[in-house]
Amino acid sequence: MSESPDRGVVSTDPRTGEAVEVVAQETTAEEVDRLCTAALAAVPGLDALGRSGRAALLRALADALEARRDDVVAVADRETALGPTRLNGELTRTCYQLRLFAEVLDEGSYLEAAIDHAGDTPMGPRPDLRRMLVPIGPVAVFGASNFPLAFSVPGGDTASALAAGCPVVVKAHGSHPATSQLVFDVLDAAARKAGAPDGTLGIVHGLQGGADLVAHPAIRAVGFTGSVNGGRALLEIIERRPDPVPFFGELSSLNPVVVTPQAAAERGTTIGTELVGSFTLGGGQFCTKPGLAFVPAGPEGDAVVDAMAEAVRGAAAPVLLNEGIAASYGRISDGLAGTPGVEEIARGGNPSGRGFEAVPRLLQTTAAGLPEQVTEECFGPVSVVARYDGEKELFAALDAMPSSLTATVLRGAGETDLPLAVSQELRTRAGRLVYDAYPTGVAVSWAQHHGGPWPSTNSQHTSVGTTAIRRFLRPVTWQGAPQEVLPAELTDDFRGIPRRIDGVLELPR
Repeated sequence: MSESPDRGVVSTDPRTGEAVEVVAQETTAEEVDRLCTAALAAVPGLDALGRSGRAALLRALADALEARRDDVVAVADRETALGPTRLNGELTRTCYQLRLFAEVLDEGSYLEAAIDHAGDTPMGPRPDLRRMLVPIGPVAVFGASNFPLAFSVPGGDTASALAAGCPVVVKAHGSHPATSQLVFDVLDAAARKAGAPDGTLGIVHGLQGGADLVAHPAIRAVGFTGSVNGGRALLEIIERRPDPVPFFGELSSLNPVVVTPQAAAERGTTIGTELVGSFTLGGGQFCTKPGLAFVPAGPEGDAVVDAMAEAVRGAAAPVLLNEGIAASYGRISDGLAGTPGVEEIARGGNPSGRGFEAVPRLLQTTAAGLPEQVTEECFGPVSVVARYDGEKELFAALDAMPSSLTATVLRGAGETDLPLAVSQELRTRAGRLVYDAYPTGVAVSWAQHHGGPWPSTNSQHTSVGTTAIRRFLRPVTWQGAPQEVLPAELTDDFRGIPRRIDGVLELPR
């Protein structure tokens, strides 16, 4: 993010590197307090909308974004250089995800409603117990640099928190402040029109504003997509709070790919070309970018690597999202290329010298001598090939891998033994296992999981898919409660959602 001397938040064109406009002033501590106080006051009203009211709200937000599609895509393209095709697809995904969470509310099983009637048990008498999940309270959401829509102001964290019944205050990302402000204005107007209470949505600009947001006592959870260092900084703020709150961070991911010898022999050239397409997609700025590919030694593996090198040499220099990312990419990729045991085998097109461009790079090393440096994420269009000679070398190298969001296995036709063994090894260190495809791209669905052990995330939850709502809910049990104080979903006569009653699952009727 660029700042003007008067604390203005500046929007920059990454294609030229030039400042375009001052979007807003950095949010002061007093303004953060006002926004968070309003969010806390909105909790009862948002909860009172009920599942049907919040479902209608989410659909209204999606409709409002669709109505402003051309404006949103134009501003986002100017600020990110991601291109209209990619951004139109991202906006479609964002609207879909809002509507999917409306369906989650309609269906209702996310509440985990359970009723155990009073009665005798082998342990003695049991009181009447009724349990379900309730909103955790106001949520701080930090927008991501690489997805100005799907992981930012209108993204999955915001959608799942609102679905849960939690007001949201978003920290706009400095890479696309104009997009963030425009989208916020669209959503805020639509929310008010749909009957949401004042304070349902808020927006903060500036690094200090983000820090003040996380520290505010009204905030009950934080959703973050960014770097490990950024996540650690926010965790330190949370730890200094008198009441630390949950932090859900998506942080760093290498996303290893294993190419089996049989797969390399059957379709090595195709795999090589497709791998490059995956790691250069979006300028290599996907959290699921495959940063390390294990390719067998020998002629079959040579075909994969040769195809990768050819594809990289034909790749143009993409524009990265901001100056900091471009500088970091240059520094880290240079460091990787200069690491003992690593060689650069291909480079892409030369940059024009304008804006925040980056040179695509392909590096190679051996699995037996795998340097620790190549197991760390480098954000941008670079990937490392590690050649392995036999399964012993492969599994020793896999054992040294940090955990990731994804891990991919490219198999031969009908191959089972090696893919099974690799799967068992990788399952302990990835949240999504991908077969015969590539990890870039994360479908929004009921079965999706976008998370993994540290350092990919710091929790067991997902930030994509319907169960992302679970992050912003907490369980409450009512014991011996009269019917009139219970949530509707726990009353005796309610039949609108799946519930477990006295241990038996009962479906709606």
